[in-house]
Amino acid sequence: RLHWILVEDAAARSELVTRFVAGAGLPCTHLHVPTPRRYKRPGLPRATEQRNAGLAWLRQRHQHLPPPQPGVLFFADDDNTYSLELFQEMRTTRKVSVWPVGLVGGRRYERPVVENGKVVGWYTGWRADRPFAIDMAGFAVSLQVILSHPKAVFKRRGSQPGMQESDFLKQITTVEELEPKANNCTKVLVWHTRTEKVNLANEPKYHLDTVNIEV
Repeated sequence: RLHWILVEDAAARSELVTRFVAGAGLPCTHLHVPTPRRYKRPGLPRATEQRNAGLAWLRQRHQHLPPPQPGVLFFADDDNTYSLELFQEMRTTRKVSVWPVGLVGGRRYERPVVENGKVVGWYTGWRADRPFAIDMAGFAVSLQVILSHPKAVFKRRGSQPGMQESDFLKQITTVEELEPKANNCTKVLVWHTRTEKVNLANEPKYHLDTVNIEV
């Protein structure tokens, strides 16, 4: 079973996203929180407030239920492409599981380096000295770990650019505890394909279509 926690970057839920969610055919919780304008500058982390809103919703919903509570949390983005096999892989996560990510860091892929079933390093194109040199799409966390670390959040202050994944994971696990998935991290099941700015250079200024279609 999959429950989608969709957090819209807005002061209120938009009609467009609300209709999209209604037609998605998935159990979904539609939240909203705007990114403060001062954090929208180039080079600053994105979706920090939205991910934290999702974490807060999970904790509030489950805090009074008795453990253990099964479930796995994965931070999905609108600029990634996923194989359905990835979701099968993460279902067996005990604490924190990891795997490769394609088309990221200026490389065809980045991945945890695994020896004898344990993560021993990182194949990455940027700052291999990070405690967890991994993309947001490269890990999943058990719900029980999220609930047992109620103060673990994505930080704005004190977190350098590109370090939010590491700074979050440091609060909940160690490299030695990581669980390699995807055939010992040798198989790519998620790609950082990105959502590029659309080119509307040929959109007509006159003689517009008689049908107003929302895109």
